[in-house]
Amino acid sequence: MTVRGSEEKVCNTGVEAGRELSMLTPPTLSLEGSHESSYCSSSFSSHCPEMMKQVHDEKGNQTIISEFLLLGLPIQPEMKAPFYALFLAMYLTTVLGNMLIILLIHVDSHLHTPMYLLLSNLSFSDMCFSSVTIPKLLVNMQSKKPTIPYPGCLAQMYFFLFFADLESFLLVAMAYDRYVAICYPLHYTVIMSPKLCNSLVALSWVLTAFHALLHTLLMSRLSFCANNIIPHFFCDMSALLKLACSDTQTNELVIFVMGGLILVVPFWLIITSYARIISSILRVPSVRGIRKAFSTCGSHLSVVSLFYGTVIGLYLCPSTNNSTVKETVMSIMYTVVTPMLNPFIYSLRNQDMKGAFRKLLAARKFPFSLRP
Repeated sequence: MTVRGSEEKVCNTGVEAGRELSMLTPPTLSLEGSHESSYCSSSFSSHCPEMMKQVHDEKGNQTIISEFLLLGLPIQPEMKAPFYALFLAMYLTTVLGNMLIILLIHVDSHLHTPMYLLLSNLSFSDMCFSSVTIPKLLVNMQSKKPTIPYPGCLAQMYFFLFFADLESFLLVAMAYDRYVAICYPLHYTVIMSPKLCNSLVALSWVLTAFHALLHTLLMSRLSFCANNIIPHFFCDMSALLKLACSDTQTNELVIFVMGGLILVVPFWLIITSYARIISSILRVPSVRGIRKAFSTCGSHLSVVSLFYGTVIGLYLCPSTNNSTVKETVMSIMYTVVTPMLNPFIYSLRNQDMKGAFRKLLAARKFPFSLRP
């Protein structure tokens, strides 16, 4: 009874502190404070002691949190059902669309080329990337206690970083493939050999696994004390660092250094590749050549803009007045919207993919067909 009473006191104290803090913060941050406090003060007040479980060490002066509370999306209770249906439809579209691309590339021998090998890996990465966060979000939207265990939080952070980094490296490899195809068309089959293509894919998987593991191990060193409320719908690394009660300088240094290598360098390589592609096209002005080049690169440029635009705006160029709502919307853009749009972008703008889809329908003897 004493332990439970102390836990309830910690919870109530945290709520009162949150209310006092919301009165002192500027109006742009008031939504974040009220949103966070409402979880503990209203419908989740009965679960607050359980969600603030603490384990003391032998000396009795160290506390460890066993689970975190994910605040999820800042939406009203009456809007949960429509948003649940929306995100479920988007997730199913993402999974089915990317699975269809992988299937088409696998069954059509004409698509067994370096570009489509990279595209199949990108589709697999997009499908897994959404699966890291969206299923847990859907479960929490239907749960009265939207928590995630500490090991589960670290696992989610690892796979989130893994597939996000993998997409970044695959986009670089695809940009290089387009550069060779347009600037050196006669040497394309020699330069982009199956050995080189497989090496690029394998290197992307190895580097992303190392990077994600490094941040996960560094995060596991930190201690988390009284506050276990994550104002997000997944275990975001920056949100976890704000909750840590131990020194985070090493983590922040590694994030700064590795963030530049993982985000800035690949983005710079993609920009360089397309700058050379444009320069090569302009040297031989031909309407047919320009149309073919942009039809080939347009899909890739659309995906690059969607992915890097939101990621760079959220992590590399953060605004001082960013609210939780704005950060959540930007996170949804690259974790949900971009993986869902990729199948449409690559299929609608790619004649080879549409041709493979028509062949698949004809082989299965469907009672309808698609016109070119």
